[in-house]
Amino acid sequence: MPDYSSLIPSAFERQKFAIARLISLFEDPRPEAALQRKQVLETMQSSGQSRRGLFLGFTGTPGAGKSTLVGELANRFISENPEKCLAVLAVDPSSHVSGGSILGDRTRVRFSHGDNRLYFRSQASDQELGGISRTTFSVLRLLYHLFDVVVVETVGIGQSEIEIQQTADRVFLLLQPMAGDQIQFMKAGIMEIPDCFIINKSDEKEAAERTFHALRASLQLIRPGEAKVPIFRTSAITGMGLSELLAYFQKLLDSRKDPVTLDASLYRREVYYFEKWVKDELGRQGLRMLGDLGGARELMDRAGGFDGAQKAILEAVQQSLEKLESEVTDSLSPKT
Repeated sequence: MPDYSSLIPSAFERQKFAIARLISLFEDPRPEAALQRKQVLETMQSSGQSRRGLFLGFTGTPGAGKSTLVGELANRFISENPEKCLAVLAVDPSSHVSGGSILGDRTRVRFSHGDNRLYFRSQASDQELGGISRTTFSVLRLLYHLFDVVVVETVGIGQSEIEIQQTADRVFLLLQPMAGDQIQFMKAGIMEIPDCFIINKSDEKEAAERTFHALRASLQLIRPGEAKVPIFRTSAITGMGLSELLAYFQKLLDSRKDPVTLDASLYRREVYYFEKWVKDELGRQGLRMLGDLGGARELMDRAGGFDGAQKAILEAVQQSLEKLESEVTDSLSPKT
């Protein structure tokens, strides 16, 4: 494999070609890529240049205006914060015929190509449930070191789209006026997940007002005892509510001070996604093997992190297969 470490200085300068090459490494499912990822992350972590990005998740049903709103917010954020940088990782629907991404976001998001403080990447959902792809979190581990804010726009599949809760520091659910009545708002599932709600397309004032009050009343039933969940009313067309939403982003950024705490939060997500990866790739037998190896945390600590643990458990599987093959061969050999 090529030496990806040579790309790190260019990536910290946010040269898009270098970032794209590194993202390809973090999307690579081959076992030999794990060691390269581990080396890249260790170099970034020790460089003193890590930005420890804030992960913001935007989810909601198709048609709610996620891509348009995310694009407008990203451009305004960069314009108002000359020292900051932002990346968007947009998960697009996969074709059931070819398996490729439809890449709808590229036609709806308008970014300045000349500004290296803004980066956009599409991913195919790979027909995964949960709203993000199998490699989304792996790529986020890279972008964490390169950008101040990383926006994850999920594919938009509806009430089962809850994986983003395990991924983002804050989850925003986009709704559109009169997209559903109060009964829809009272359904569990995704309504229990968001940290904030956004009623987009609120330039339709009367409909947006009715939706706001229906949502507020429903939240009192679904999530009793919680402090008031923020509800923003926005319009990407008129600019309504965007300043308030950006001020909320800034408040979140200002509250992030301790690098040790931020890295610990990322580590907890790595544990979750490592267990998920084992289950997806190796099934129940893989989870039993993981338990025999001490569990996700212990294996990750011994192996030097997420990627080292991937390599270690794949090697353990290979050794088990070789042992089983040897035992089968011995049992079938003629006895003398």
